[in-house]
Amino acid sequence: MEPGVCVLELLGVFFSLSACFCSLLTTVTAQWLTLSTDLLPTESFELGLWETCVVQEVGVTQCRPYDSLLGLPPDIRLARVLMCTAVAAGVAGLTCAVPGIYLVNGCKRTETLEAKRTLKMLGAILCFVAGVLGLVPVSYVAHLTVLRFFDESVPSVVPRWEFGNALFFGWTAGCLHLLAGFLLITSCIYLQDDQWPLLQSIALYRAHVMRSERSSHRRTEYV
Repeated sequence: MEPGVCVLELLGVFFSLSACFCSLLTTVTAQWLTLSTDLLPTESFELGLWETCVVQEVGVTQCRPYDSLLGLPPDIRLARVLMCTAVAAGVAGLTCAVPGIYLVNGCKRTETLEAKRTLKMLGAILCFVAGVLGLVPVSYVAHLTVLRFFDESVPSVVPRWEFGNALFFGWTAGCLHLLAGFLLITSCIYLQDDQWPLLQSIALYRAHVMRSERSSHRRTEYV
């Protein structure tokens, strides 16, 4: 097994795990949009997918969940659905990719390189899906925020919503998902059935040796 293929697999799994964490953080963090005004310099407002928060200067944060799903703005509803789907797809892709890497042998030597390649390919596809699903709502909310921020029909004294940390987490998660999928796909291309045998765990190897010794010992006693 070439070390480069193992490195590609491990990097793909690492980036997929990091992307899942960033996607989950993006989904639950109430910092999609932030707002501060000169009228209330000691307070700032934060808007998320599940609640709105008021952050005071002394460090006290008060959050209130949304009362109704149907009463939410369309962009928040769309972002909530797509981000939940992205998190699910990312976790599913990571679940498929981990048993598909060369260094993991969890099926007691019943695996083949073709099966591992199939698992990695499925994990890569799910990573691509999670990346696209995660980038769409974040970019859409950012696009609407920019349009509303530079809307000339609104008086300049009216405070405007600005980007929150969750948007940057979402962009990071989407890019990491795409990168993980690319690395897993690349490792599948370089993995060939006739080049490298599957690893056999130490425990399975010892059990096989012990069974061989016992069988040889019994044949010797019989003779």
